[in-house]
Amino acid sequence: KRVLVTGGTGLVGKAIEKVVADGEGRPDERWIFVSSRDADLTSSSETKALFERHRPTHVIHLAAMVGGLFKNIRSNLDFWRTNVHINDNVLHSAHEMGVEKVVSCLSTCIFPDKTTYPIDETMIHNGPPHSSNFGYSYAKRMIDIQNRGYSEQHGRRFTAVIPTNVFGPHDNFNIEDGHVLPGLIHKVHLAKQSGSALTVWGTGKPRRQFIYSLDLARLFLWVLREYDEVEPIILSVGEEDEVSIREAAEAVAEAMDFRGELVFDPSKADGQFKKTASNAKLRRYLPGFQFTPFRKAVKETCAWFDANYADARK
Repeated sequence: KRVLVTGGTGLVGKAIEKVVADGEGRPDERWIFVSSRDADLTSSSETKALFERHRPTHVIHLAAMVGGLFKNIRSNLDFWRTNVHINDNVLHSAHEMGVEKVVSCLSTCIFPDKTTYPIDETMIHNGPPHSSNFGYSYAKRMIDIQNRGYSEQHGRRFTAVIPTNVFGPHDNFNIEDGHVLPGLIHKVHLAKQSGSALTVWGTGKPRRQFIYSLDLARLFLWVLREYDEVEPIILSVGEEDEVSIREAAEAVAEAMDFRGELVFDPSKADGQFKKTASNAKLRRYLPGFQFTPFRKAVKETCAWFDANYADARK
């Protein structure tokens, strides 16, 4: 097997690379991690050339234009166009090259804004997503549509996973454009340096299920090797492990030994209040899978950030 990982230098790609290197890889697998430096995946010709160069038998498709709430609000059209081009080019090149299996990465933000909870895999197309990130959400939903199309028309084994909020080493810790947890980690670091309070954007009340990138990486390997449905599968901790943004901020403060005050700024948008996802399907397949406890994973991520601050803050 030659496994090509697009977006291979990002948060999830780096986690898969580490898990493979730490003994989860198999002798019959050759892993190839590529990034935007290797090919511009918005270009069909560059994508095709990348596939011809590496001739993968399997693909994990992680490459995407991503960002936090405020970047999405500013740039919905850019998120739609960029991701639609990337996804179409990758899936079509995989089809043309006769790739045996593709596992793409979706997101829980693709689910309808107005819905019942917990959300599950059958509910993706039941209504419009939250207006704050409709461009990214619809582009990701279209991967599911294409997977079904390639399966029905060409018999391809193309599927997708839906992780909840991923965090870990090699995340985007940019305060303006990153996701909530890495942004909090960077903010706590700066607040400690300046001796100031920690200001958290929003009310702190929205709730999220966070999954550690190394746990997600182990699950990606299982999906690549064992999961044979075209229908996507949610990869998440259980509903009982959902935490509020306030609790996440407190976990980061504790992990980084921050003793200052926590202040919430309700003038900043909260985004979706919650998007509680069911991991019942995952549990049917893997009842014994052990997730890293949230506070332990936060502590490891904070330690990585401190040790790699010069690169991580960019």
